[in-house]
Amino acid sequence: MALKDTLLRIFTWWNGQTVSVALQTARTGIFVGEDDFGNKYYKAEGALIDRSVGSERRWVVYNGYADASKVPPGWRGWLCHNVDVAPSEETYQPKAWQKPHIENQTGTANAYRPAGSQLSWGQRPAATGDYVSWTPGE
Repeated sequence: MALKDTLLRIFTWWNGQTVSVALQTARTGIFVGEDDFGNKYYKAEGALIDRSVGSERRWVVYNGYADASKVPPGWRGWLCHNVDVAPSEETYQPKAWQKPHIENQTGTANAYRPAGSQLSWGQRPAATGDYVSWTPGE
């Protein structure tokens, strides 16, 4: 590993995992699965967050830039304790009407820009004439 990669792992949290997360993963992490984006999911070995609730500690190590929109819905449900079974441990088949997951496109060329937006392509629609501006004193 190059010096730059080592320094990035020590001082940044948005590029994969930090050194402390890598140590925690090596010490107590149990690999649960991996998604289509290359993100890896772990749970803590026997350690509970709150013994009265009984929930285990779960985390994701992002493949590249840390962006929560890279987590598919099935894995998101598992991370938030909405489901007990990880997507890698079940035989779920998506319905025909379900679209594949895509990450958040805000800030990219693929972002949604509705007609009339200053950032959309093409001509802005003509004014309809139903708007009357306010003038002070009227």
